[in-house]
Amino acid sequence: MKLALLEPLGIPQDRLVEMVAQAVDGRMDVVAYDTRVEDVPTLIQRSQDADAVVLSNFPYRKEVMAHCPNLKYIDVAFTGVDHVDIDYCREKGIAVSNCAGYSTVAVADLVFGMVLSLARNLSACDAAVRQGGTKAGLVGFELEGKKFGVIGAGAIGSRVAAIAAAFGCQVYAYSRTPKDLPGVTFTDLDTLLSTCDIVSLHVPATPQTHHLINAEKLALMKPTALLINTARGPVVDSQALADALNGGRLAGAGIDVFEMEPPVPGDHPLLTAKNVLATPHVAFATAQSMEKRAVLVCENLRAWLDGKQINKIC
Repeated sequence: MKLALLEPLGIPQDRLVEMVAQAVDGRMDVVAYDTRVEDVPTLIQRSQDADAVVLSNFPYRKEVMAHCPNLKYIDVAFTGVDHVDIDYCREKGIAVSNCAGYSTVAVADLVFGMVLSLARNLSACDAAVRQGGTKAGLVGFELEGKKFGVIGAGAIGSRVAAIAAAFGCQVYAYSRTPKDLPGVTFTDLDTLLSTCDIVSLHVPATPQTHHLINAEKLALMKPTALLINTARGPVVDSQALADALNGGRLAGAGIDVFEMEPPVPGDHPLLTAKNVLATPHVAFATAQSMEKRAVLVCENLRAWLDGKQINKIC
């Protein structure tokens, strides 16, 4: 059988190949590509003879897989899988696993990097110093005592809730499946949005969560509130969020994810909206998380070859 590593995965390529070779233990021929290429013809060329492929977060759709008659397994080196045509995989009996958990610490860390930056006006403070200014107009607020809302109480949302509690926040959460999280009050979405001073999103991109945060929901939030999105871009209606920020109906937003992968077009409404801290889908990416991800990729491969698929999507 043949395994195609369709892109590098954030650790030295020779180390990745060595780890994968140990995982498959001679049961597969491994071909590793050291460039990330997303166009359909190249993906077909790289995948067409493979029995299994490894990829992270670029689109991998039917138009590629239809040219891959041997394809039996997709090892997604990412948490979300909305970029993979899962319906087609189910139709064709192609197994899919993800790497949930590798980025939990990394994403939660960035959430609070964004929260603290917005709460204490760090970007504006840096600019003021460089331009000979003072703290005038830049006095921020403390997190202690603020109401912090977490939408989605999976592994990342739960960690964010715990960190918020450590800052002395009153923590609220909304989730399809409420959990017993110490110090966290579960409530409905509208109550959370209208109550909280900071709202952090941690839900996957599904038809049910598309534009979960829209103009109607944003209107419920306090004009002094902050919104943080390190989840998936389509969860938020970007134009509605930009309108709320520019209209003074929301104080600020930290945005790591957009409707597309970076580079983000310069005319995107959030790039010109007031008080937006934007990052290029980097929340998941740290030196430690990339190492954790490679380990999970290898564990997935080994388990699948042993007939004991783990981290199963389908």
